Amino acid sequence: MPTEPKPHHSLTVLADDPQGRSLGLELPPGSLVDRPGRRWRRAPLLWISDGPVGPGVLAAYRSLPALAAAGLQAVLLQDRSGLETWWDDRDLAPERMSDPDDHHVEPVLREFWAAVVPDPGEGAEGAELIAPFGRDWPGLAAAGTPVEDPEAAAGELADELILQGVLKSPRLALVPAGRGADVLAAMGWCGPLNHENDVALISAVLRSWEERFGARVIALGFDELHVSVAAPPRTTAEALPVAAEHFAFCPDNVWQGSGSVRAYTDEAVTGSSHWAFWWD
Repeated sequence: MPTEPKPHHSLTVLADDPQGRSLGLELPPGSLVDRPGRRWRRAPLLWISDGPVGPGVLAAYRSLPALAAAGLQAVLLQDRSGLETWWDDRDLAPERMSDPDDHHVEPVLREFWAAVVPDPGEGAEGAELIAPFGRDWPGLAAAGTPVEDPEAAAGELADELILQGVLKSPRLALVPAGRGADVLAAMGWCGPLNHENDVALISAVLRSWEERFGARVIALGFDELHVSVAAPPRTTAEALPVAAEHFAFCPDNVWQGSGSVRAYTDEAVTGSSHWAFWWD
């Protein structure tokens, strides 16, 4: 059940203190995005910088104790051609989201898996899509072994994606949330709309990936998600169950990408410190 919005005191402070100095922050020029439909009383949903930010910025703000003390999480928001400011155009729906606390990763992924596995009538082609797995949910993948600090990995990947032009003009955003995985539900992000309308379920999976693989949400686009991984699976045997989770979580990565879970494992999961997701 959707929860009633809580007052976001830290964001409200930024209405009168745009640089956040009273919170111990030194923010670049930016503005507040209000909760959709709230006309009679201002209810800020997030803060976003007025212009793009460069390498080092996300890591710098995430390292500030004042940010955590204010109950805010820093993330990058990337625009898209024709949707330059999707966060301002009523494409956020926090009122539709439940609470990630109400969900557990195993039943969420099991239900996702059941919804996307091929029907038996699809024969050998359908079986090949999900091989070496069958129609039954294969269970959660084992946790990985960290190769670096998760926050350091997040900062490094954010910088790399900016320098490579994957994130062409990212804005810095601050969202009231207890942890990075919850940012999606807290801001009412609708990226996976054609796959799952309640993004709290997506946040529940991301929470588990934070714990098992040192994953960190670093950037959101209109329908894209970029996650850093500090404990990636190192072998094909370790990565195959992770790829099955990815297929359940974001089937378009396989359907419109690698073509099979096995191929996706080799291309995007084994040893990869960057997990990217896109929903059609």
